[in-house]
Amino acid sequence: MKLKISSIFLLVAVVSLSAFTTIKPVTYTVDAAKSTITWIGKKVTGSHNGTISLQSGTLNVDGKKVTGGTFTIDMNSIKDADGSAKLEGHLKADDFFGTAKFPTSTFVITKVAGSGAALTVTGNLTIKGITKPVTFPATVAVNADGTVSALAGKILVDRTKYDIRYGSKSFFDSIGDKAIDDNFEIGVKLVAKK
Repeated sequence: MKLKISSIFLLVAVVSLSAFTTIKPVTYTVDAAKSTITWIGKKVTGSHNGTISLQSGTLNVDGKKVTGGTFTIDMNSIKDADGSAKLEGHLKADDFFGTAKFPTSTFVITKVAGSGAALTVTGNLTIKGITKPVTFPATVAVNADGTVSALAGKILVDRTKYDIRYGSKSFFDSIGDKAIDDNFEIGVKLVAKK
């Protein structure tokens, strides 16, 4: 009788453990229309800012924790906040993002650290076919309506690592006040749903 009860408890324990190990993260689809990506590029004499559109994206959520995600950015959608067609054309040209050859960029989350809403996200950013790791702070919330919100207010990207050297003092010493900072800043607000 004792052996039978022990066997039943063991069976219950195995079934319970297997139930926990088969739970998979839920994939949320990013709502591109409700999500925004902003950019700021600085130079000695000022700065430019604008937007760029998210083409598609997914977030993997395990309970209330983001565990991964993949995002595609439409590089041809880059806009200058001042409406300068000349600047937009230059940003799409080969000496910047080369959008004719590289119409999209991607970001793939490889690690999420931290607890609660304040997280540190690490992933691989691919621009112009070159992939480099990027780490930044983010805030993520699973909302009562079943959506997930994510905010990363300041992601610094060194453009020279992606072979974007135009106006860089790191490569052109005599550029003077025409220098453009090597780092540009991205701000991301995402809304995703099941």
